[in-house]
This record gives sequence, structure tokens and C-alpha cells, in this order.
Amino acid sequence: MITLYGIPNCSTVKKARQWLSDNGLDYHFHDFKKQGADAASLERWADAVGLAKLINRQGTTWRGLPDEVKAGADQLPAALALMQATPSVIKRPVLDANGKISVGFVEADWAERLLK
Repeated sequence: MITLYGIPNCSTVKKARQWLSDNGLDYHFHDFKKQGADAASLERWADAVGLAKLINRQGTTWRGLPDEVKAGADQLPAALALMQATPSVIKRPVLDANGKISVGFVEADWAERLLK
């Protein structure tokens, strides 16, 4: 089972969705801007890839956050609260393929992992 988490208008998510479709892979899309991201999933993703990789510190949403919020994002409880309140800070896309989590879209990595 493949679940792709992201925001539909994100260009990287669009590329990832197109790649999955082009390669005939069935997947479920979860729009975490509309559907949210539950704490258990966020914690599982953070355990799998680390908070440093999961939180998008390059985007405009991050840059607009107060410094005290940014400072707290290195600690799991505050990071989970931030990602639930502001899902745009989650790096996209998040791919859950049979329980294995990855963040971001790198075509070669996805091909190696999903097209075996």
C-alpha cells in the first residue's frame, strides 16, 4: 500500500503524483492541508526520518514563523504541535510505501524503492 501525503498545488507533489501514475503505481493521496496530519503519523515520520528532514525550514511558511516557535521545533512535542497547526511546514511529499517512510521526491530513489 502506498500513501502519498502532501498539498496538491505543491510542484514537487505534482511531480511525485505524476511519476506514480506514469509508472502504474496505485496510491492513496492524503492532502494534509485539508485532512490534517495526526500526531501518531507525524511522530512515526519523525522517528523514521528525523525532525531536521521532516520540517521544511526553507519555505515561506517557516520564514514567517516567530523565532520562539522556530526555536521550539527541535523538540518533538513542540514540533508535532507546529506541524499539526501549520501543515505547510512539513516537507513534501511524504511517502509511506508499505510502512517505509521517505520525505521529498527523488525519482531515482523512488524507482529503486518502488519499481523492483
